[in-house]
Amino acid sequence: MTTPVHVTVTGAAGQIGYSLLFRIASGQMLGPDTPIVLHLLEIEPAMKSLEGVVMELDDCAFPLLTDIEATSDLNNAFRGTKLGVARRLGFRARPVWSAATS
Repeated sequence: MTTPVHVTVTGAAGQIGYSLLFRIASGQMLGPDTPIVLHLLEIEPAMKSLEGVVMELDDCAFPLLTDIEATSDLNNAFRGTKLGVARRLGFRARPVWSAATS
């Protein structure tokens, strides 16, 4: 198995972040052979909601999802990240940072 790609999603408990997480974890974003470590960033008041999101991802038992880190700390969220997805004004998700994954 290849080395997992670390993906950070900001606003992960929000509607946009939430909808992206399941596509990323299922392999629809990086392919069916790429293991994933999700780093989920959320503001402190939304951490309880984020815990529920993590439980849902765990319940799905995605074979490519090797680990999940839920945090409100920006430094922890982006530690080791190869790809980041963030929400910006206008409610559009876009890649904000990426590096070669090979």
